[in-house]
Amino acid sequence: MGKPSHKKDYHAPNRVSLMTARIAPRKVRVVMDMVRGLEVNEALRALKFTTKKGARIVEKLIESALAGMEAAKRWDLDDVVVAKAWVNEGPTLRRFMPRAMGRATRIRKRTCHVHLELDSTRPSAEHTAS
Repeated sequence: MGKPSHKKDYHAPNRVSLMTARIAPRKVRVVMDMVRGLEVNEALRALKFTTKKGARIVEKLIESALAGMEAAKRWDLDDVVVAKAWVNEGPTLRRFMPRAMGRATRIRKRTCHVHLELDSTRPSAEHTAS
């Protein structure tokens, strides 16, 4: 028989990901902790006035997820919240900087994978039927 496939859940219109963003994961986690659990309009408002680079990344991801949900036409966009938001570490770029006496030190340029899932607090009628 085999295990049930979860592919349709992963590629849902309310779930978006940004892979290999050129920013350290700990910097984006600060922003993700700020918007996790908030209503989408409130989260976008907070991100607009945040001066961190990670805020622009998360703001674009939320807008992308909203566009996907709007195209699916199965969601009530008035009651959408940031249900899940997490950041994983991506591949690290390794560079070297010359130092004194012929030595070199490694510089780690970190990347991250940013994942975001929106969910409606009150699903529409079509969403509950499917």
